[in-house]
Amino acid sequence: MSKIQTAERVSATDFSDNYVYQRSVFAYHEAAKIVRGKVCEIGTGSGYGVRIIAPVCDEFVTIDKFRCELDFSEYKNVKFIQMEIPPFAGIAENTFDYVITFQVIEHIENDKSFLQEINRVLKPGGKLILTTPNKIQSLTRNPWHVREYTVDELVSLFEQCGFKVNASGVFGSKNVDSYLEKNKQSIQRITRWDIFNLQYKLPRTWLQIPYDLMNRMNRKKVANSNREITQNIRLNDFSIQKATGECLDLFYIGEK
Repeated sequence: MSKIQTAERVSATDFSDNYVYQRSVFAYHEAAKIVRGKVCEIGTGSGYGVRIIAPVCDEFVTIDKFRCELDFSEYKNVKFIQMEIPPFAGIAENTFDYVITFQVIEHIENDKSFLQEINRVLKPGGKLILTTPNKIQSLTRNPWHVREYTVDELVSLFEQCGFKVNASGVFGSKNVDSYLEKNKQSIQRITRWDIFNLQYKLPRTWLQIPYDLMNRMNRKKVANSNREITQNIRLNDFSIQKATGECLDLFYIGEK
């Protein structure tokens, strides 16, 4: 299966991706403070989380529907599995101490089955650490997302799937706020031409390639016009606090 090509994949080297990259990798650094034992990741992506999580656990199984180009032979405790989930085929009940999945659930058609399967493969008392965009903060429809969640919607889903949930969120600093304001202004200049609100009316699969092109173009434009703001965003510009409508991402820990 070929590697996915979408703006949903984030580059660690393209400076126009710096805000999204720092926001994404922040979740791994927070998870690394928590996870131990046998850990499973759903959504390997480009693999940049492996170097952060592998050193802090005994075994690390990372799963993605697409091939990952990372050289996993460098990590003696890491196993990569290419498969589409749910279900988690071939993985027994009560296998993992922790499951982490960042920016994945919004892409899953059957989100309830996804969480139920995670619950199944967790050991009793095991924990799921999950991030997903805060629906309230989305500026446009992302056609790669099946759905997005509010704070309360995701709490309800966790509870339906057998988790006790700690609902936190990822918040940004003033540096992040400055970048986001520039990004918002740029997006509004694009979406003002959508006078018939087609982004919310057309099938999402029709919009995916146009969205990718426009998203990449906008990201580069914002970065080039605001180079200092874009380059200066770092991990310490993000923090974990109680989830509210103001957070950028939902950062939830569910205990089985």
